[in-house]
Amino acid sequence: MSSTKDNWFYEHFDTAGTAFGLRLKQKLEEVQTEYQHIEMWETDTFGYLMTIDGATMLSTRDNFLYHEMMSHPVLFSHANPKRVIIIGGGDCGTLREVLRHPSVEKATQIDIDEMVTRYSEKYFPELCESNGDSRAELLFEDGVQYMRDCEDGSVDVIIVDSTDPVGPAEGLFKADFFRDCHRVLAEGGIIVQQSESPLLHSDTIIKDLHKNMREAGFTTTQTLPFPQPVYPSGWWSCTLAGKNTDVSEFRETDATGKGFDTRYYSAAVHKGALVMPPFMETAIKG
Repeated sequence: MSSTKDNWFYEHFDTAGTAFGLRLKQKLEEVQTEYQHIEMWETDTFGYLMTIDGATMLSTRDNFLYHEMMSHPVLFSHANPKRVIIIGGGDCGTLREVLRHPSVEKATQIDIDEMVTRYSEKYFPELCESNGDSRAELLFEDGVQYMRDCEDGSVDVIIVDSTDPVGPAEGLFKADFFRDCHRVLAEGGIIVQQSESPLLHSDTIIKDLHKNMREAGFTTTQTLPFPQPVYPSGWWSCTLAGKNTDVSEFRETDATGKGFDTRYYSAAVHKGALVMPPFMETAIKG
């Protein structure tokens, strides 16, 4: 739930008893699509802000944290990622980061709502700078159905860059979806799913993700926390699962000499993120 008052945007997290706010300059535009209500704002200190159904999606100032952690850890954890699928990710920031890896031969992004990408092209053009890359494919359709139709063993990495597990994204957190992902991944393949707040969701959403991924056949799972100021609690996470590969290990030498600039991700950050706080370990093991 969200509200605006005295030139402030507030997102209320009623179940957690907290809220997040940004001071606004103006509302830029909004649209009700077939799937959701998208609004664009100009803020005082965080640049542009996109919200969907009243929930914060991304801001100019801090989106690099999320996009870098949703892409580089999983790609450096895979032995040789060539074929990548991104489910969701309509703002195209994750796609841009994926295509910084020279080993990637094709990256297909599947988002159900084309307007997310159209607004991003207008307000976050820096995130869309790789949309014209010959290796990029942008599709606007149902990601769950796309994975059902995918050929067995045809993909190296799947990135589930989804909204919260409600509405159009609900199916992306279910065990049946992960079974399809397991089937589609080649041996040694890895999936990464955005997995909400470690502080608020370790004993619910994150715990269930580990369980569903394991039940789907993945042999190892690992959650990586990272900061994200505009999301609930200011602390976020992604969860990796490997198909007969250990996702607690990564190509540290390659990550150290990656050959492209990042603002948050580094080999040292990756290594540190693999160390989960004790309360998370306890909650996930349940």
